[in-house]
Amino acid sequence: MAEGLMLLGMVLLVIAAVGLLRLPDALSRQHAATKAATLALGVLLIGVAIKGGGLDWALRALGIFVALLVTLPAASHLLARAALRERDRGPH
Repeated sequence: MAEGLMLLGMVLLVIAAVGLLRLPDALSRQHAATKAATLALGVLLIGVAIKGGGLDWALRALGIFVALLVTLPAASHLLARAALRERDRGPH
């Protein structure tokens, strides 16, 4: 089961990476980077916690996931504001 979750997480990360390359604008790419990657890393970390088999592994994975949940929304917000400012400025 742990290997399956880790594999699913890796597949979701690849999908997020493809979204970064294929989506047309910064705001769309931001969604791929934050939303899909957060889900992918969450699934991957659950698999790692199960595979590790101990409480120390579970706590490490939980700590990493909490750090992601705290920092990614702020980073996403700042990237969106920067992209909107750049778009509103128009061509140089």
